[in-house]
Amino acid sequence: MANRYLLGFDVGSSSVKASLVNADSGKCVATAFYPEKEAPIMAVKAGWAEQDPQMWWDNAKLSLQKIMKESGATAEEIKAVGISYQMHGLVCVDKDLKALRPAIIWCDSRAVPYGEKAFKDLGADKCLSHLLNSPGNFTAAKLAWVKENEPELYSKIYKVMLPGDYIAMRLSGVANTTVSGLSEGMFWDFKNNQVADFLMDYYGFDHSLIADIVPTFAEQSVVSAEAAAEMGLKAGTPITYRGGDQPNNALSLNVLNPGEIAATAGTSGVVYGVLGDVNYDPQIRVNTFAHVNHTADQTRLGVLLCINGTGILNAWTHRNITPEIGYAEMNDLAASVPIGSEGVTVIPFGNGAERVLENKEIGCSINGLNFNKHNKAHLVRAAQEGIVFSFCYGMEIMQQMGMDIKKIHAGKANMFLSPLFRNTLAGVSGATIELYDTDGSVGAAKGAGLGAGIYANASEAFASLDKLEVIEPDAQNRAAYRAAYEAWKETLKKNM
Repeated sequence: MANRYLLGFDVGSSSVKASLVNADSGKCVATAFYPEKEAPIMAVKAGWAEQDPQMWWDNAKLSLQKIMKESGATAEEIKAVGISYQMHGLVCVDKDLKALRPAIIWCDSRAVPYGEKAFKDLGADKCLSHLLNSPGNFTAAKLAWVKENEPELYSKIYKVMLPGDYIAMRLSGVANTTVSGLSEGMFWDFKNNQVADFLMDYYGFDHSLIADIVPTFAEQSVVSAEAAAEMGLKAGTPITYRGGDQPNNALSLNVLNPGEIAATAGTSGVVYGVLGDVNYDPQIRVNTFAHVNHTADQTRLGVLLCINGTGILNAWTHRNITPEIGYAEMNDLAASVPIGSEGVTVIPFGNGAERVLENKEIGCSINGLNFNKHNKAHLVRAAQEGIVFSFCYGMEIMQQMGMDIKKIHAGKANMFLSPLFRNTLAGVSGATIELYDTDGSVGAAKGAGLGAGIYANASEAFASLDKLEVIEPDAQNRAAYRAAYEAWKETLKKNM
């Protein structure tokens, strides 16, 4: 029996990763990313962040060439292509589908005033009930900046797209997008289930700028002869899935149903939960987008919580408090102290303004320190507990929106390598944590399999997902975890 492979790309701001998944076994057979050192981000002015879309394409090509060589797979054996990508970016192309300027990426903040003015002028009720968010610093506001500051260039724009749309366009020669993508750019009206005409009209955008809408899981386009020759693919190979990095991370962890949570805890932390009803946070402390499996008939929204001060605090703690030992030994040291760190609390928000705190920048603080009782073990444990408690604080907002959180899915990486971190999160939230071996490019490949009809459903697509560990809530210590969390919340109130 001939091999059948699925190709997944993950277009990040630091690299582009490609993975080849055997469609029948579900196992990843090769993976690579370029560049091997972090990709450059252009910052011409303070607060700006741009990347050349051609760089993404070049890195996708290099990653693909490496995995094809490693696996020995042929172009004919690749049955479908899926794409994951950095969210909220803006790519502008002309009628020849050439990029007119560098992409304005997710961490560029120049458009904040344009989003804030729209929110004020249109009104909070209108924006939240239709967009589920403020226009904020998302793609539509970035386009408004281009319109005002680069009018000559703006007049040449044929289509606007997100980074994943651009890669799909380069592969196929066809410009299209998805509802999930439009929602993350603030171009989607959830109340009327259509492009957000009211926001388009407010900014003065021509409606023709929006590319044709295709389903998230379906044959969206096919690899063109030109791209096939350049990339080493077969012309006509279907492109059958795309999703923003956080919705796609949730997909890769098989998080598709209401109440399920996908979490990551790297330098910053993300909690992404699925909601089965249209809802939003009136204070915009979390953001709500269409999840990859959202349709007009089935509401599936992704609620996105971002905590800036996550792994960066743990790394700071290691560097400055326990530099003489490794992370595993540091975790053991922290575990030698009781739950609640005997009254020491760390407020972990030392990496910029936090959306969950309504964009306040309160910094990091250590509270309750007693020089006669506490030592560095208390500080290390309190730091990890503080990170967990910040996750739980955001998850409470999700619960207020109607989400019943029973299970947290995560990759076994970064902070989730710490038993103390995992046990505290399960203990405070009451949710079971399941740890898996997967990543975004593998998720994109599996998504391609779903979109191509190779898999009948998600259960089949993710049957081979490696579950590495399950952490159940510790019922015996539940009261101690909750007491520590409530004490942390009281300290947070004082700091705000």
